[in-house]
Formats: sequence, C-alpha cells, structure tokens
Amino acid sequence: MKSFSGIILGAFVLFILIAVTLFATSKGSNAAIKNNVTIWGTIEKGVVENLVDSLVKSDESFKLINYKEIPETEFDMKLLEALASGVGPDIFMLPQSSILKHKDKIYKIPFSSYPLRTFKDKFIEEGELYLESDGILGIPLIIDPLVMYWNRDIFSREALANPPKNWEEFFSLSQKITKRDSNLNILKSAVPFGEFRNVTNAKEIIASLILQAGDPILVRDGEKLNVVLGLGSNNIVPAKEAVDFFVQFSNPIKSVYTWNRSLPESKKSFLAGDLAIYFGFASELTDLRRKNPNLNFDVASLPENKLGSKGTFGKMYSLAIAKNSKNIATAFTVLISLTSDEALSKLSESTNLPPVSRNLLTARPTGNSYLQVFYDSAILSKAWLDPNTHETDAIFQEMVESIISGRVQTAAALSTANSGIRDLLTK
Repeated sequence: MKSFSGIILGAFVLFILIAVTLFATSKGSNAAIKNNVTIWGTIEKGVVENLVDSLVKSDESFKLINYKEIPETEFDMKLLEALASGVGPDIFMLPQSSILKHKDKIYKIPFSSYPLRTFKDKFIEEGELYLESDGILGIPLIIDPLVMYWNRDIFSREALANPPKNWEEFFSLSQKITKRDSNLNILKSAVPFGEFRNVTNAKEIIASLILQAGDPILVRDGEKLNVVLGLGSNNIVPAKEAVDFFVQFSNPIKSVYTWNRSLPESKKSFLAGDLAIYFGFASELTDLRRKNPNLNFDVASLPENKLGSKGTFGKMYSLAIAKNSKNIATAFTVLISLTSDEALSKLSESTNLPPVSRNLLTARPTGNSYLQVFYDSAILSKAWLDPNTHETDAIFQEMVESIISGRVQTAAALSTANSGIRDLLTK
C-alpha cells in the first residue's frame, strides 16, 4: 500500500535518529556499534544513506550501518535467496503475515535476554503472535488497525447522527441508505459486504468478523499449528455466523442488498461519494484525504457483534534478527533501542499511527480525533498466523464466491477453506 510505504519510509529515518540519540546518551564516549550491521527494507537507499552520513557526526560507529533497499515486490524473494547463501541482512522487517514463512530463518531471542513478562507487559496482545514457547521471533514496531471510515454527508442526508456501533444496525442502515435507479441498478451503497473481488481489504474484513466472533482461525499447540476455522461446539459455529452476516449484503432477494460485483472497487466508490462506509486501515487516512480533499468523512472503530465482543484486524510489523547473522549481539542492541517507548512515541507522532506499547496507549492523544480512534483500535487489534498471504487470499475469495453463487452452503465453504489452510501448512 503506497500510503503505508510512505509511513514506513519516515519511520525508518526516525528510528535511526532515535537510536543514535539513545546510544549517545547511554554509552557516553563508547561506540554504539562495534561491528557492521546490515538492515534490509523497502526504503529509498539515498534517503537512509544521507541520514546515516549526517548521524556519523554524532557517533563515528554509525559508519558501520549498511542499508540495502529492496523493491517491495522483490523483497521476499531476494531476502530468501540472500539468507540461503549467507549474505543476507542482520536485521529485516517482519510483518505478522510473514511469521510462518520466515520463522526458520530468524534468530529467536531467548527469554533470558528479553523476558516473556517484559514482552507481554510492554506490547499489545497482537504482538504475542511473535512469541513461541522458547523465545521471540520479532520485536513489535508498528500497528496499523482496520477502522471504519464513514461519509458524513450521506449519513446527514438520511438523518443519521452517528455511525453504527454494532453490526445489527447494518440491517436498517442498508435499507435506509441504498439507492437504486428504475432498473434496480445500485447508485448509492451502504456497505461493501458480500463480494470479494471489488472489496478493498476483503480478507481482513472477513477475518475481523471471524476473530471478533471468537474463532481464532489458527492456533498454536506447543510446536504444532492447528487450523480451527469453522469449528464449533454445541451447534454454535462462530465463523459461520460471521460469514453468513458478510455475504447477505450482496443477495438481491434480501432487503439488505446493497453491493454487487458490477460496482467499482470499494475504495474508489467511497472516494467518489457513492459508498457510505469504507473499511480501511489507519494508514489509508492520508491517501483518502489526498485523493479527495472535499470528501466529508470521519472515522470510527469497527462495530461490536451482538454479544458485545469487540475487535479488529491489525497489520503488525516487527524487527527480526536473521539467524545466520554474524553480529547478533549488536543487532539485538539496535532492536532494543528502536523499540523503546521513547522511539515508539516519536514514531506515533510522526506517522499518526498508534503505538504498539501498552504504556503509550494509556496516554490518550489530544487534538487529533482520528488518532483517538486509532488508539482504541490498536488495543483491540487481532490477527492470525497466515501461512501464505497470497494463497489465503485465494482461499477466502473462493469461500465467499462459492457461497454467493449458491454452489455450496456456508458450512461446506468453511470446511474447504479450513482444508486449504491446512494444506498450506504442509508445504
């Protein structure tokens, strides 16, 4: 996502600056870095090199930082090739969606170096995806929660004062907001639910509903991973209820019908003023403003379900140490500095994203109504151990489309999705 890439660019620049300050003040005349440290990312090389050159004036040891820029589309492939040949970075960025993909190439930080209690006390709950029974795969850095953007003009025209706070409200909301022409073509939509191909962030939206319902999709059992998507007990299947809720909004025979595949992609519809509610990430705020400065919108947390359960999907990024690094001790020192509360606070200020630190989230932001919602959403953020994000995109898409086409019932579609994810774990 371009807007998020821009955030990451600024974040890395800020992190290196903070690292210099922290090391300089804590080490006195001692050099912060005693060996070459290589960091890989998708940030413009010249920006980072120029910054490092200026920081060398404060500490000559920062000459030992080497940064390599990798295009985002090539990052995984080049990282895997380099690590396999022993010429990879000491540190690399690890999104939660790549934990399983890269875990065998990561130096696992032992709890003797970073205590489990310290980790849990410091970071929001989603960060525990990086924990294993014997250590830590990555130190959380950034959280980008899914939030609900809503068009204030559309709501005002229908005399609706506030955005929905629970999913049950979407039934009446859809009937009130949806507008059709004489040929029953949809002109204004309430919510982009019921399809996959033209719904931005479709998998994350569906995952939010499923996770909020109480189905974790995939769980750790010691060293074993178990796919639990679609499982239940006592005739209660949380994922089925969540998916059934999602798909009904594209069913033309239902009164809540408000979305179909012929409509533009949901983000474009929202920007055009034809969609009342858009589910996007906090990092999309700047992009939405830039693409339509005149769009009158606000932001709210995802609604809760009928049982009062809250939650949203969060994209989390951490910093990980490569297993084959010859400089693990220094790399670990860098990680600690870049994920200190001081660094994370500066990061939040510069990116308008909430911090991953529990301590920082207790201090509510003032003067920024968007950030207040992002803070609330960060605390509620959840995710799952996705074995292959591209493959699971296809699995979720097939699940939705097989249901709305009438080929299978929801329970069967969930069973197929469960099997597909299990197959990915064996590859």
